[in-house]
Amino acid sequence: MPRRVTRRDFIKAGAAGLCAIALGDQRAAAEARNRPNVLLITTDQQRADVMSAVGSRWLKTPHMDSIAAQGVCFMNSYCPYPLCSPSRASLHTSRMPHEIGVDHNNLPIDPAVPISGQVFRAAGYDTGYCGKWHLPAVYPSDGIAGFEVLNKTSRSRKLARDVDEETMKAAVDFLQRKRDKPFLLVVSFINPHDVCLLAGEDSPLLAEVWKKYGPAEGAELPPLPPNFAPPAGEPDAMLRRPGHERWDENHWRRYRYAYFRMVEDVDRQVGGVLDALRRAGQEEKTVIVFTSDHGEGLASHQWTGKMMFYEEEAAVPLLVARKGGTPAGRIDRTHLGSALDVLPTICDYAGVEPPAVMRGRSLRPIIEKPDAPGHEFVVSEMVRGGAGRCFMVRTSKYKYITFPGAERAEMLFDLESDPGEMINAAGAAALAGQLERHRQLLAKWNQTTDEAGHPVRPNPEAPRRKAKV
Repeated sequence: MPRRVTRRDFIKAGAAGLCAIALGDQRAAAEARNRPNVLLITTDQQRADVMSAVGSRWLKTPHMDSIAAQGVCFMNSYCPYPLCSPSRASLHTSRMPHEIGVDHNNLPIDPAVPISGQVFRAAGYDTGYCGKWHLPAVYPSDGIAGFEVLNKTSRSRKLARDVDEETMKAAVDFLQRKRDKPFLLVVSFINPHDVCLLAGEDSPLLAEVWKKYGPAEGAELPPLPPNFAPPAGEPDAMLRRPGHERWDENHWRRYRYAYFRMVEDVDRQVGGVLDALRRAGQEEKTVIVFTSDHGEGLASHQWTGKMMFYEEEAAVPLLVARKGGTPAGRIDRTHLGSALDVLPTICDYAGVEPPAVMRGRSLRPIIEKPDAPGHEFVVSEMVRGGAGRCFMVRTSKYKYITFPGAERAEMLFDLESDPGEMINAAGAAALAGQLERHRQLLAKWNQTTDEAGHPVRPNPEAPRRKAKV
């Protein structure tokens, strides 16, 4: 006959249950504390090959190099769109810009799509964001979903260096806080984006930027790049910035010199953040990702700025490092990478449940096993004019580019034999099979991401530009 449950038994059982709940909470808290922090540092308009760690001799970037020395540097990594807002939106969602409504600068991410801060905050992380956002506001006064905004500022007429100084200080303050749970900190610098001011002709800050970053009398200037000339068979859609045809060789070389100084400037500020991380005792507990939203032409093909799919504009630096936790100092020139991979990668390292839909994949498997297979291809897109979206497909050996509605609307480069992209081989009979293969890869990708179901959104800048004409 079962024993009668007494009031004392009930009280004991209740106490045991409460203890079990408390122990469960403690275990969950302990698990959260054991998760690594994530520090995501981005620059704006930095090429993949512009770090001394990867062999660039025209600048010194000791702090970016220190990240590369502790982890893996992916040299074949690409932005999903060579423009600030769309690429940044993809970085924080792992979705293509057309899927989330960001076809141009100054557009918001579709609020139905989770972004990195929301994903990590839901997993119990402290989440901080400092610096440029641009989705839609450059510095939003009403916050960023899932993030504590650490520096609400207005760029006004200040240069990137000045704003980046504020961003660095905000990051340092965040890292100095006492906390009992891990953090995701995004530090979004602007430089070397100020090179755009040197490419314009009507900027009121032009003289000041040259004074800050331009060469002194007698300074050694970097040479023109080997692929300075436009490629044979370049499509008519490749409209260049007016006025650049008047630049002589010396002006192009001065432009390159100033760009390298801007990168060195932001490298110093990256160093300030890394030093704060070390002083906080968090270096070995933190996964660091360093990347940029897009590249910079820097005279290759006589191009300045972004909005093109040549290597110089579309390829971006991508470093993943955790001191003692990732292979140290490896430069990966084999695997393809994308900004779409950043969110899956940091979720993987942090043990955080990722969004249900992502277009990238975690890089952790190929970081830990360099012989493991990676992407077969990566895709980038952009909107130029009113003809619809342009696309790039990068595979292990080739790059395919298409411009809807343009004469000679396709480009195909063999990057093994033509790394400077000097010969458009889209019409070569020997590569007809590769041309069709890349067309099919793009068609499949656009079907997967429902590109046809997302019409191009109007450019919010268009009315203002029209009014200025």
